[in-house]
Amino acid sequence: MNSINADKKIAVLGATGSIGCSTLDIVRQFPDRYRVVSLTAGRNIALLARQIEEFQPAVAVVQDEAGCDQLRSRLPDDIKTELLWGEDGLITAAALPEADIVVTGVVGAVGLLPTLAAIEAGKPIALANKETLVMAGETVMQRAAAAGVPILPVDSEHSAIFQCIGQHPRKEVDRLFLTASGGPFRTLAPDRFKTIRPEDALKHPNWSMGAKITIDSATLMNKGLEFIEARYLFDMAPEKIEVVVHPQSIVHSMVGFVDGAVLAQLGIPDMKGPIGYALAFPERPPIHLDYPDFTRLARLTFEPPDMERFPCLSLAFEACTQGGTMPAVLNAANEMAVNAFLQGRIAFPHIYGVIDAAMARHAWHSQPDIEQIREADRLARIMAAEEIQKCNA
Repeated sequence: MNSINADKKIAVLGATGSIGCSTLDIVRQFPDRYRVVSLTAGRNIALLARQIEEFQPAVAVVQDEAGCDQLRSRLPDDIKTELLWGEDGLITAAALPEADIVVTGVVGAVGLLPTLAAIEAGKPIALANKETLVMAGETVMQRAAAAGVPILPVDSEHSAIFQCIGQHPRKEVDRLFLTASGGPFRTLAPDRFKTIRPEDALKHPNWSMGAKITIDSATLMNKGLEFIEARYLFDMAPEKIEVVVHPQSIVHSMVGFVDGAVLAQLGIPDMKGPIGYALAFPERPPIHLDYPDFTRLARLTFEPPDMERFPCLSLAFEACTQGGTMPAVLNAANEMAVNAFLQGRIAFPHIYGVIDAAMARHAWHSQPDIEQIREADRLARIMAAEEIQKCNA
């Protein structure tokens, strides 16, 4: 395992998003310990260009060829970074021979193939792209185990669980408690949900995240996706995972053991904590984030999730229990519905309806391979688009 004092080379997938930017902040803090060898982005060409000039990676990737041309025009002629685009470019960036670790900070199904490519290339994964395990958790974890590749969780909840489990034998772990802030609408009257606007849903009370994840937090789908991720990441039966609403976002998650003891990981809501831990594992980097001010917190509260108010969470539980291709369908339909809501094409409550309808229409496969999972994803997007159209009819 690399020492924290070694020059660790990092591939950052999703460099212009919240996870990517926080990762690069850590690189800036420890320039003698980390070096960036690849960066990828979607359409934020301007920010990616600045990152390339600062970090001088070997490879940079954007979403499409037009974006690649725009990026090239923004860079000095003497930049030696190879510019690529599309799915093949992402795979190249993830499997780059010189990379020591891959931070998968992309959002959505686009993260699956690059993650698999990195595993095949023997690269440890600092995983923030929960959709990879939602879509193909069993296959991904099997391939990682076969390749001897560690999957180091970056989601704050899964990082908390990973830290709490520590060196305890897995037979001693009895239950996982995933905490959720409850989002901005935890106490909003259900009859007002139809009036929620995108700008309302994007105001998360505790965390600063990208638009898609923030909307998922507002519907509690984010916690549903994390529930599925935890099921595969920690090889835990669904009935042994519990979602607990914790509005203060100080307890990031908890682990219950067979003797009744519960260990919790606490900290301020800042993603640099779990990112830094994944990059430096098994050591802790001296990031020096602030501690929670316990004397001013007054109280930490916990409550069960309101399944009637947030029915998307129940869909995730259903998909996790059913397994097979159903989680991929859940994820694809959710991506489509969230995008439509952000564009003002459907109302907030329709997000649930679109996903529910797509899952009901799906022809389920119990033991899918990667191609069947990708096909389920493709068909679910078609069905979701049809359901979105019905919402506007």
